[in-house]
Amino acid sequence: MLVDPAMWPWRDRLWAHLVSDTSYDELHGFAERLGIPRRAFQGDHYDIPDVLREQAIALGAESVTGRELVTRLRASGLRTQKVR
Repeated sequence: MLVDPAMWPWRDRLWAHLVSDTSYDELHGFAERLGIPRRAFQGDHYDIPDVLREQAIALGAESVTGRELVTRLRASGLRTQKVR
């Protein structure tokens, strides 16, 4: 499980991305442990507020840079492509 820095502002909070470089099942299970509903899934990640980011790290998520998160997600084959 990977989480990048909470740096994306929205609704008076800073948000991070939570991803798995193993499987979507692992990602959904981890998100459930954090109390994040499945409807919050964004195709290949969950957006999580800074408070949950700290909990995710405490539960074993690896803190990585945004660049490393994307690199590892692409290498895993789990990165979705945005439709333009």
